[in-house]
Amino acid sequence: MSQALTDLIAALGEKVSTNPAVRDHHGHDMSRQPLHRPDAVVFVESEADVVTAVKICVTHGTPVVAFGAGSSMEGHTIPLRGGISLDMTRMNKILAVHAEDFDAVVQAGVTRKQLNEHLRDSGLMFTVDPGADASLGGMASTRASGTTAVRYGTMRETVIALKVVTASGEVVSTGRRVKKSSTGYDLTKLFVGAEGTLGVITEVTVKLHPIPEVIASAICSFATMAGAVQTVVETMQSALPVARIEFLDEVAVDAANAHAGLGLKRAPTLFLEFHGSDRWVQEQSETVRDLARDNGGSDFDWSTRPEDRARLWKARHETIYSNQSLRPGCKTYTTDVCVPISRLAEAVLAARADADTAPFPVKIIGHVGDGNFHVGYLIKPEIAEELAEAERLAERLYQRTMDMEGTFSGEHGVGISKLKYLRREHGPGVDLMKALKAALDPQGIMNPGKLGQEG
Repeated sequence: MSQALTDLIAALGEKVSTNPAVRDHHGHDMSRQPLHRPDAVVFVESEADVVTAVKICVTHGTPVVAFGAGSSMEGHTIPLRGGISLDMTRMNKILAVHAEDFDAVVQAGVTRKQLNEHLRDSGLMFTVDPGADASLGGMASTRASGTTAVRYGTMRETVIALKVVTASGEVVSTGRRVKKSSTGYDLTKLFVGAEGTLGVITEVTVKLHPIPEVIASAICSFATMAGAVQTVVETMQSALPVARIEFLDEVAVDAANAHAGLGLKRAPTLFLEFHGSDRWVQEQSETVRDLARDNGGSDFDWSTRPEDRARLWKARHETIYSNQSLRPGCKTYTTDVCVPISRLAEAVLAARADADTAPFPVKIIGHVGDGNFHVGYLIKPEIAEELAEAERLAERLYQRTMDMEGTFSGEHGVGISKLKYLRREHGPGVDLMKALKAALDPQGIMNPGKLGQEG
């Protein structure tokens, strides 16, 4: 590492930092995983900087871990084997917006809020909303999703093309700026979700959508959790194109009330949002309201002013921070599963039954319109018994999910936390992943210890 560091400083000068505080910042994310410091942090400002850094690291066999906003939930950006953390935040230029074609080309460090602020006067919006103000490079790397995926899709559907610096230091364009192509392997999809283990994403081309004429949000509480989840299932089976349909159990509602002062009734609750023309929104909402009533739901409490809607969704997005209001000093052992929509009610109710046996608070939230929900165990990791119990409950949740033909991660990705479950879900497919990793990164320097190397 010492010679690699000497070469990096000679080539990139003050863009290279060995400051302990800077290294600490790049040694953790929002997961429960312990800190692992990189040996240095390189603040790249251009694709050429990335190429230079990667080629030096190739020469010396030095690990390279790309770092965006640091909002990962599963330890993706933690440099398990040291090396350099390649900080992409200075690569934050919006390179082009093609309004007529509904797409934008951005550098990997651009964040979703930055892009939407830039688009504000264009009548267009970038729709993938994981809550955190994540970078688009990071969102592509983890195949991120969020509250609007039920209507607009995840990063898998949103990314049109990428530019990637491979493990040999070459720059590759994975696709063209068109809606479809039938030429060659789908390299874009190969790198979307690869979690930085096959190369460093430097540029992202994404789909945009028109801002709808009317956006209206509603809150609906239910007498039972079963009623709330059944309403979601019936809404999706009725092919109603809701833009968001989010579930919070009573514990999550308590946290939102304490953190954001929402004043919601303590009950299983759905947050909904409808997009479209005035008439279309009215028709959609009336149909969903009827379904909710049949399942024990209250009347809708509407938010149509932008500031009210922003406050509502801010509270939903900040649910991980609200956990401290329920148990000060806790750390969230978070999970992320996705099941076929027909099994959603069964899966959520089974998760709640398990949670009710826990000696610590447990809350369930979810982007339930696409079968994706999260169970958060609010533990104090220094208490070994609590950590062990959270791991036991998570194990039950993951296995039950896979027994239902679901997946152990709908949006957070694998990272460090879930690597041990990869073979259980994919079987011999893991060996194919390892073969791809070995072919594209023979030295194993791209985000080592993650996808394609273990599991």
